[in-house]
Amino acid sequence: MNFLSQTIANKPDPNWSQVQVIPIIESQDPLVPLGLVNSPLRSYPAYFHQGVPGALNECYVRRSVLFRLYKAARLLPTGIELVVLDGWRPLPVQQYLYDTLHTVMTTHDTQQNETELLAHLRQFVSPPSDNPAAPSPHLTGGSVDVALCDVEGLLLDMGTEFDDISFWSASAAFETITKPNARESEVIENRRLLHSVMLQAGFSNLPSEWWHFDYGNQAWAWATQQSQAQFGVAERLTLAQRWLKSVTSEV
Repeated sequence: MNFLSQTIANKPDPNWSQVQVIPIIESQDPLVPLGLVNSPLRSYPAYFHQGVPGALNECYVRRSVLFRLYKAARLLPTGIELVVLDGWRPLPVQQYLYDTLHTVMTTHDTQQNETELLAHLRQFVSPPSDNPAAPSPHLTGGSVDVALCDVEGLLLDMGTEFDDISFWSASAAFETITKPNARESEVIENRRLLHSVMLQAGFSNLPSEWWHFDYGNQAWAWATQQSQAQFGVAERLTLAQRWLKSVTSEV
């Protein structure tokens, strides 16, 4: 068994009260767009294509995250490519995702009390926060949602769709099947492949989502037992903001 076929361990969800007190020493690593990136990386801004209000038509990540995505992509076997579905998010997009899922769960998951519901919700969407000391992971530019595709751009079977909120979205969910059928065996190998190359490239994985990986932010620092995080809230300045910054710096 090589590192690409390692069993995915069933890990607990992050202890968010511990995550949010990890100090952030901002590295000033800039956000960079993935639209100009060539093979072996693909970019498909999923929320934009789904019509989520405020979603960007481009995926942005911190520069050092991009370098690690390159490393992960180059570890993949010939014929398989890495697809980035989401990276940095503006706060309004995070708010929309959180509110929408909260509404769905409140309406249809009536067996849980409010505390249980919020804990379940947080497994899939973090509460919106641009607090410099405890930002939502995707607001840092250090979180990425990724999948695998073939050379034609067809997504591989990962067991669920991106952003599914069922039990089967957990990274290790299919590892619990004792006698997998052909399709389940394919899913297991696809997930192991994605998980392995991303961890080899320096990312950590959110156990409740096979597609979500972190680098440099508080979630990554907690998962990898680092004493501090490198990324706080990231900003993508508008043209007017960049001009104003340039003008004021000359005064």
